[in-house]
Amino acid sequence: MPVSAKPKRRSARRPLPPPKPYHHGDLRRVLIDAALQLVEEGGVEALSVREAARRAGVSPGAPFRHFPSRVALMTAVAEEAQRRFRAEIDAAVAEAPGADPLARFRSFGLAYLRWAMRNPTHFEIISSGRYFDHDRAAELSRDNAELIGMTGRMLAEAFARGQLRSAGLKRVQIAGRALVYGFARMNIDGHFPRWGVAATEAERTAESIIDLFIEGIARRPGEA
Repeated sequence: MPVSAKPKRRSARRPLPPPKPYHHGDLRRVLIDAALQLVEEGGVEALSVREAARRAGVSPGAPFRHFPSRVALMTAVAEEAQRRFRAEIDAAVAEAPGADPLARFRSFGLAYLRWAMRNPTHFEIISSGRYFDHDRAAELSRDNAELIGMTGRMLAEAFARGQLRSAGLKRVQIAGRALVYGFARMNIDGHFPRWGVAATEAERTAESIIDLFIEGIARRPGEA
């Protein structure tokens, strides 16, 4: 009679290893950086949550924990672009003479234009209401209000020091905003070649029109 084989002993189940942490560390940040790169390379139309996931090296469904829609991702992109914009302005103003508010105002305008010309797609995103929900971009709205307040305080201080010709500070402020915004839009819309401004001359032209504006609002020596 054949001897029956002994039943095999079931090996003890080893505990599963703990899940590995996400290798990027901060998926939200990686996705925003990928999205910023996408719009810089291909314009706003190039941005999609799926493509940002592909660029970040994660599965197509991974981003939706952070960005349930393209609009949500675009809002985050706008807020990050605004932070970079604000950082450049703050740095430029900090380097201007602290006791000269009109010089700080000039530095503000130059930093605005330089950033806008070097980052045209990012500037278009933050300056237009077409691409994201402004009501949900609390940080961006707050930052815009702070920048408006900053220029208002500069002009008020310049007037108090006798540097300005006009007491109509709100009009001066809006005129300054219209100047830099309009110049930035001319760059985005490709108008400069028709005005004889080469790409290599754009920043120098920006500086000259800022100086022309400052000359127009500044009180001249001996002027009452």
